[in-house]
Amino acid sequence: MLRQMSPAQTAALLNDWHIWAAEHQLAPAGNWRIWLFLGGRGAGKTRAGAEWVRAAIEAGARRVALVGPDQQAVREVMIEGPSGLLSLGPLTRRPRFEASRRRLVWPGGAIGYCFSGEDPDGLRGPQFDLAWADEFAAWRHARATLDILKLGLRLGEAPRLMITTTPRPIPALKALVDAPGVVLTRAATKDNKDNLAPGFVEAVTYEYGASHIARQELDGELIEDPEDALWTRAMIDAALNRPAVEPDRIVVAVDPPAGAGPASAECGIIVAGASGTGREAHIVILRDRSGPGRPEAWARAVAESFEIYDADQVIAEANQGGDMVRAVLQAEHPGLPVRLVHASRGKRARAEPVAALYAAGRVRHETRMERLEDQMCSFGSAALSVSPDRVDALVWAVSALAGPGRDPRVRVV
Repeated sequence: MLRQMSPAQTAALLNDWHIWAAEHQLAPAGNWRIWLFLGGRGAGKTRAGAEWVRAAIEAGARRVALVGPDQQAVREVMIEGPSGLLSLGPLTRRPRFEASRRRLVWPGGAIGYCFSGEDPDGLRGPQFDLAWADEFAAWRHARATLDILKLGLRLGEAPRLMITTTPRPIPALKALVDAPGVVLTRAATKDNKDNLAPGFVEAVTYEYGASHIARQELDGELIEDPEDALWTRAMIDAALNRPAVEPDRIVVAVDPPAGAGPASAECGIIVAGASGTGREAHIVILRDRSGPGRPEAWARAVAESFEIYDADQVIAEANQGGDMVRAVLQAEHPGLPVRLVHASRGKRARAEPVAALYAAGRVRHETRMERLEDQMCSFGSAALSVSPDRVDALVWAVSALAGPGRDPRVRVV
C-alpha cells in the first residue's frame, strides 16, 4: 500500500498523530480546562504534550505558554528534544526557535513563549490561549507558578492547559488531582514499551520491583508520604522556599558504602553550608553529589566538590573503615582536610535532630534534589527499599554545621 502512495500522501500518513498515538496520548473528549497527564518515565508524556500543542496551533491557537522546571529543560526537552516541538509535523509547518528571545514562531504567526517553574513572576503580564506545563512536580515554585499561569489563560473562546509530569506527592499536584475542571490521564512506562529501548522495561522492573519508587517513577502513581517517615514533601517544599543563606563555612559530607566492588551501594555525598553558629545557625543544602560506590568514583566526586565550593572540611563516616576512607580521599586530593566521625547511635536517632531543624525552618535547599528528597521522605518508614546513603551524608553535614547541642553524639576519631 505504501508503494502506491505519493510522497505527499506518505508524509501525511507519517505526520497523522491519531494513527500512531497510544490511546493515553490523545486529548480527552469533553469540556475540560486542564488535562493532567500523570505518567511513568518514558510513558510518552512529552510527545503527547508536544503533539497537543501542534494540533492546537493548526486549529487556530496563537499565543502559547511553554513552562518547564527551568529554561534549560524547556529548550532541551519541550523544544529540541526527540519528542519536542521542533521534531514534529511537516517540515514546512514546523516552528523556528529564537533562542535569544526564548520563543518559538510558527509559519502561520503563532508564538510559543518559554517560561520557568523557578520564576513565577516571569508569567505576570503575558496572556495566552494555550499552555503546556511539563514535569510540573519538579518545579521549584509549583503552586505559585501555576496560579499565575492560570490567570494568564484568558484569550480565545476556550483557553486550556495541559500538564505532563511524573508524579511526586507535592501539595500543588495533590490539589490538582481533585480540582474541578481537571481531567486525569494515567500511564505507566510499560504502556509505551514498543517505543523504548529493548529490555529497558524489564531491566528497571527487575531493579525496582514493587517498591514505592517503581510505583511512582514507572507506574505513574501519586504516592502519599509514607507513615513514620521523618520528612514530608511539605517540609522539603518549605526548605526550597526559605530565604537565601550566604554560608560562612561549607562542608562536604561523605557516607562511604560498605563494599568497594561494582555492585556496591551508592556513596552519599552532600555539600552544605551554614551562616551563624549554634542555635543561630541557618543551613543550606547546596548539592547532592552522591553516586557510584566505587572508591575512585566517590573520592573524585568529593575532591571536585571540595574545590568547586571552596569547602572548609570533608566530613566522612568512619564506621566502614576510617583509615581506608582517609587514604582513598587523600590519594585523590593530597592534603584534603578530612574529619572522620563515628556513629554512636542508630540511623533514625541520628536523623531526628536534623529533621527537627527542618521543622524549625533552619534548613534551606538551594535547588531540587529529587533522589535525595525521595530518600528523605521515605526514611524511617517501611517504604524505604534502598540504603539511605544520601540521607546519611545529609545528616552528617547538617550535624557538623549546626553547632553545639545539635551534634548527634558524633565522636571524632
